[in-house]
Amino acid sequence: MKRRTLATTAVMAAALFALPAGAHAARGFTLGVAAGDVTDDSAILWAHSTKSGRGTVAVFSDRRGRRTVALKGVRATRSNDNTVEARVTGLKPGKQYFYRFVLGRGLSDMGTFRTAPSPNSTRTVKFAWSGDADAQNRQGETKPFWNNFEVYLRMARENNAFNVNLGDTIYSDTEVGSQQEGGNFQPGAPNAVSVGQKWGKYRMNLALRNIQRMRASAGTYSHWDDHEFLNDFSVAELGAQLYRDGVRAFTDYNPVKYSARDGLYRKFRWGKNLEVFFLDERSFRDAKASQGGTCDNPSTPGSPDLAPTAPQSTRNTFSLLVPSLAQPAPQACKDRINDPNRTFLGNRQLAAFKRDIQSSTATFKVIMNETPIQQFYALPYDRWEGYEAERQDVLKFLQANVKNVVFLTTDTHANFINDARLRTLEEGGPVNSGIFDVVTGPVATKNFALEIDDATNRPGSATALRGAFLKPPPPDGVGMQCAVLDKFSYGQVSVTSTRLSITLKGIDGQPLTEPEGNPCGPLVLDAK
Repeated sequence: MKRRTLATTAVMAAALFALPAGAHAARGFTLGVAAGDVTDDSAILWAHSTKSGRGTVAVFSDRRGRRTVALKGVRATRSNDNTVEARVTGLKPGKQYFYRFVLGRGLSDMGTFRTAPSPNSTRTVKFAWSGDADAQNRQGETKPFWNNFEVYLRMARENNAFNVNLGDTIYSDTEVGSQQEGGNFQPGAPNAVSVGQKWGKYRMNLALRNIQRMRASAGTYSHWDDHEFLNDFSVAELGAQLYRDGVRAFTDYNPVKYSARDGLYRKFRWGKNLEVFFLDERSFRDAKASQGGTCDNPSTPGSPDLAPTAPQSTRNTFSLLVPSLAQPAPQACKDRINDPNRTFLGNRQLAAFKRDIQSSTATFKVIMNETPIQQFYALPYDRWEGYEAERQDVLKFLQANVKNVVFLTTDTHANFINDARLRTLEEGGPVNSGIFDVVTGPVATKNFALEIDDATNRPGSATALRGAFLKPPPPDGVGMQCAVLDKFSYGQVSVTSTRLSITLKGIDGQPLTEPEGNPCGPLVLDAK
């Protein structure tokens, strides 16, 4: 009896799903659909129902939903904010699939994704990445303050094999607010710290059609950074409860594989040419070196030193702009940054990552990286530079053991291309690792130029910093190949059997140029 009931349900569901995709607008579902953590034979499918109940997701091999290849049951409950999710398996490599959900009389949008090609396939793979997206409106207004996520729309229109939404997929502590007299910035909304409050942030972001278009147009690899929890998050500093709540809300609204042992560390093979590694840089890190005031500048108690690892000669050069740099950074701060007993990835993840990337047989290895690994010294505490011993260890390991590797990064709200050097301004001169770190974004939040101007309380400081430090080569600066500080942006990647090419693009979909008019790339890596 039970078997017949299930079979009847499947037949009825298939008949409903088989309606042409354009015949019905989505009803009973909001916030679009998504296919996540796609492999060569599986995907995790996601939607959000307007009510609780049991439903079904169907996967088709055709756009009109005539040929059903899989049916899976789903359940929406109040405990997961009526999100529904199912992992479908048994798919064929390198094939395009379509899917939609039904629950009661509700029918979701149609989404599509392509499975990864088989490991011996030499098919060209295209993908894009960006992050740092906040749909928050200013108090008293209804439209998002920054923009309508047009970057995601551009990514959707690239016809990619997949896209990566890399970190700060919500802002639990929004940077949107109002500038008050005296320069005191008041937040535009309370911090989202509970699961329910974070659900609200995901609903707010996903209500924008442009992110829905991206998530429905191809597989999406979603990944967190700090603002899914709170700014500069570590469990050691902000607590396990906030971490648990952030994990729960993120995994409710993003189709990803997570475990307490591995966090969000995972890897995905895309044919013979490409393997992609996602590093979890929040779950297992130690507290920042600045915890407890260890790095406070002597002349500005209560404020961490702006550039504790920069040579004093460099600090003196910029002390006219930032007077506190004339004072040496606390030695205890520098010692803590360089302490080999402090970890960024955690011992288990670090060992797994080294083992996995060394054994990879893909031509190109792409590391999706929450925070920059290249050196630029300013406020290094939350990124790799703040855990220098482990940064050195990872770069030296890759340099010695892995060919054709690149870091793709967000977090900084700017576009940077540079070698992830082992040493830049330190005594002895620069030492390249031969491994590039490419930073892009944001989708929609305050850009790096505005952040620098706010930090110094001097308009134009970012322009001066770029010209005097970011662009000049060592020993005068860090010599970035590209430095664009003020554009909403994303990175577009193409991988063949012989070449990996990265083009940084703006909100208009056009390649970025530097203020001087120079093209910002593309960065081209030829296989070794």
